[in-house]
Amino acid sequence: MSRQVTIALSGNPNAGKTSVFNALTGARQHVGNYPGVTVEYKEGLAHHQGRAVRVVDLPGTYSLTAYSPEELVARNYLIGQRPDVVVNVVDASNLERNLYLAVQLMELGVPLVICLNMVDVAESRGLKIDAGKLSQLLGVPVVPTVARQSQGMNQLLAAAVELAQSDPEWRPLNISYGGDVDQGVAEVAAILQGSQERHGLLSARWLAVKCLEGDQEVIERVEESPELAGKLLPVCRRVAGHIKSTMDDDPDSIIADYRYGYIAGITRQVVSSEREARMDLSDKLDRVLTHRLMGPLFLFSVLYAIYNFVFWASEVPVVWFEEFFVWLGGAVEGLLPPGVLRSLIVSGVIGGVGGVLGFAPLIAFMFFAIAIMEDSGYMARVAYIMDRVLRMFGLHGNSVMALMVGGGISGGCAVPGVMAARTLKDPKARLATILTVPFMNCGAKLPVYSLLIAAFFAHRQAEMLFLLTLISWGLGLSAAKLLRITLLKGQQAPFVMELPPYRAPTMKGLLIHTWERTWQYVKKAGTMILGVSVLMWAAMSFPGLPHEQEAAWQKRIQAAPGDAARLDVEAGRARDQLAHTLAGRAGRALTVFTDPLGFDWRANVALVGGFAAKEVIVSTLGVAYSLGEVNPEEAQSLSKRLAAEPGWNPLKAFALMIFVMIYAPCLATVVMIRKETGGWRWALFSVLYNTIIAYLLALAVYQGGRALGLG
Repeated sequence: MSRQVTIALSGNPNAGKTSVFNALTGARQHVGNYPGVTVEYKEGLAHHQGRAVRVVDLPGTYSLTAYSPEELVARNYLIGQRPDVVVNVVDASNLERNLYLAVQLMELGVPLVICLNMVDVAESRGLKIDAGKLSQLLGVPVVPTVARQSQGMNQLLAAAVELAQSDPEWRPLNISYGGDVDQGVAEVAAILQGSQERHGLLSARWLAVKCLEGDQEVIERVEESPELAGKLLPVCRRVAGHIKSTMDDDPDSIIADYRYGYIAGITRQVVSSEREARMDLSDKLDRVLTHRLMGPLFLFSVLYAIYNFVFWASEVPVVWFEEFFVWLGGAVEGLLPPGVLRSLIVSGVIGGVGGVLGFAPLIAFMFFAIAIMEDSGYMARVAYIMDRVLRMFGLHGNSVMALMVGGGISGGCAVPGVMAARTLKDPKARLATILTVPFMNCGAKLPVYSLLIAAFFAHRQAEMLFLLTLISWGLGLSAAKLLRITLLKGQQAPFVMELPPYRAPTMKGLLIHTWERTWQYVKKAGTMILGVSVLMWAAMSFPGLPHEQEAAWQKRIQAAPGDAARLDVEAGRARDQLAHTLAGRAGRALTVFTDPLGFDWRANVALVGGFAAKEVIVSTLGVAYSLGEVNPEEAQSLSKRLAAEPGWNPLKAFALMIFVMIYAPCLATVVMIRKETGGWRWALFSVLYNTIIAYLLALAVYQGGRALGLG
């Protein structure tokens, strides 16, 4: 066949689907979002016998019931895009549970290949799986693999391409769900059978099963045709009522039970145990790493080690980046004559975006450390350990993942953190989690912390970041508790979570994950942050000094006795000029509120810009303080500039970090809160709630520090 083959990867979370995708595509991949939703997808290219094969990584799901956005996206992609082959990645060590998704894919009728992954883990547990017998019973190719070691990948790709080249038809699997359900399915399917145009190429029986399961999306599709809905929906309600009255259970639960019964009949024939069940390595490790006392102590040790590693590993690359942007700014100043264009390029672009990109090595190493925790399986243990703490503050155990994604370990992002709260069924716990996520130390705050830590706490960098992490969690959980005992009172639901087996991460997988996240950070700096930096530069450049004051400053510059005195006068003129700009006037107006916090008007300007994106705080400070730099031969990094700036000290820097940690979420997060809560009420509440708490805490830190003589 001449056309390009498209393979879709599906599978449960923790089944190794990402490892399979990385092994097949390597670096030939990109990340995006499905149209109309915020669920992420990956797409890449594999090569088989000189032919490029398109590989699409669907969101990880446990089923195709369309209860969650991930399940809905995965199912709609399969139905709408109809890939040539679906490769279902299953965890061989948990075969029965993983085959539930495979059975649903077979019921849908997709051309299927089973990737029997992690067979090494299954063997280590004494399990032997007859892949040939499994293939025979399911009627689909089954390929054993160990994806993280790239074992079986060529065979898997060959099996998928071979199936695709045979132009397979969609052949839905028909399972018996018991006499009453089967009779009901047949009755509903008979009505659908005469309206093939209403459901395209989908099986009428599959649609009938979905209707009886109460699948909302399928029902909404039926309701698009009033005539069909008038015939079908009353029958569905009658059949469902009959099933419930005769079997004392809902149709969807009965159908699920029969699916598991079908799977159990298969696994009994293909899985054998070579020895008696015994405690495997993961169980032994969990006895220590999830222990009530040892678990939290080990977690704190891991976090402290991560921060030491990140600052140690990134120290030299960060200096290189800083020196490069200083050199670049000086080179441009030497090439361009004084004026608006030079100021725009040096201060707006290089000073702004360069200040953010300068921390790219630190961000990359943080992402690398997080990838190790995720790929090894330890991140799930962090969630398990933290559940005991979260419940004391009124949050659900499943809130852990949303908070971790949002920056529980410095380096996440509040936007996917807010989205991750969708997994919580309790609406009040979900809302409390959404409003707590912005308290976490997202990756956008890291450049601000790094800048101020390098300037004022250079000999305690890891300790300071570790302290900020503890403060972030403490403040976030306290704020959540306040919400749960006031606005969001309610009972807590129980917590259930799967702990995947520990695995040794592969360097290839770690590098891919690190690159993906770092590239997202760099793109953000090159797009939105560049735009905001240029806007802030314009606001900090115009209208400038009145003609009379400009003339007076020029006279003072000309009259200055010597180069040193002239540089001081020129720096004073730059500060005066900045104070007369739009941003300067706004910053000065805000000092009536921020003077008690120790923030000057230039810090105020940066904080206003930080509402668009927290990284912009660094770029805005870079613009503000590079405007006062007049001699490229004496250019300094922003950290050194702030450390030498009158009025700045460790107390002010710490108060500013506390304020940045908590105050209004960035614009993208506010929009996401609005989307997830269905209105602006809670989004605006988050802005006010966080900012008020940030103000009171920064006030307490700064004024308390001064009272203790720390200012």
